[in-house]
Amino acid sequence: VVNVGIREQTMIGVAGGMALAGLRPIVHTFPPFLIERPFEQVKLDLGHQDVGAILVSSGGSYGWPQGGETHFGQRDVALLDTLDGWTVQVPGHVEEVEWMLRAAAASEDRVYIRLDGTSNDRPYGLSDGSMTGLQQGNSGTVISVGPMTDRVLAAATGRDVTVLHASTIRPFDSHTLREILTEPDVMIVEPYLAGTSVPQINRALADVRHRLRGIGVEPGERRKYGTVAEHDRANGLDVEGLSRSMDEFFG
Repeated sequence: VVNVGIREQTMIGVAGGMALAGLRPIVHTFPPFLIERPFEQVKLDLGHQDVGAILVSSGGSYGWPQGGETHFGQRDVALLDTLDGWTVQVPGHVEEVEWMLRAAAASEDRVYIRLDGTSNDRPYGLSDGSMTGLQQGNSGTVISVGPMTDRVLAAATGRDVTVLHASTIRPFDSHTLREILTEPDVMIVEPYLAGTSVPQINRALADVRHRLRGIGVEPGERRKYGTVAEHDRANGLDVEGLSRSMDEFFG
């Protein structure tokens, strides 16, 4: 274990050096310290040097609300989307975390595993990275990412919609979406910046006329610490808010 203190840029640089030396570094801290502050080093020391590493975050978008904006990490996946060659995984259960970490450690890829302290009641993810069909319907499709799935299923109860669970979001599983799609109305619910995966879905359905809505953490800064539940409610990510969004989108 190497503790570099609060030197986030150095932390990624050290990881890049370890990878060049043939080691498999695992880097762990809050998302803004792992992705945002050292983004230049993530781009160059890992990406430009074409070496692998495993970045494992903690706290998600607002998992430690007492930390405020300095510790909020809703922009992480959107930032990584500007770089090539990253696998991004958002586990929804501790069992998913274990197989993701073991698989990442056995590879040479650049992998980001996003943890936020919340969990579904059971694991839904598949180890091959494909999306899992949990409910079949004919009025549209809801893609639920990681720990959002229990809430999405609760909000979708009684609705004629398909529900897909995604825990590996990059590369995006276009094949399963196209295969299962019945009505081209798609909603994606993500536990980070709203709309992050909208471009991925648009590319997947480029030849299909479709409607699309991205649900997630809104970009505006909230200057009250609150609780995780209060932040979920403010962003419409609780069951009531998700149900309201489904009413508005699917009718």
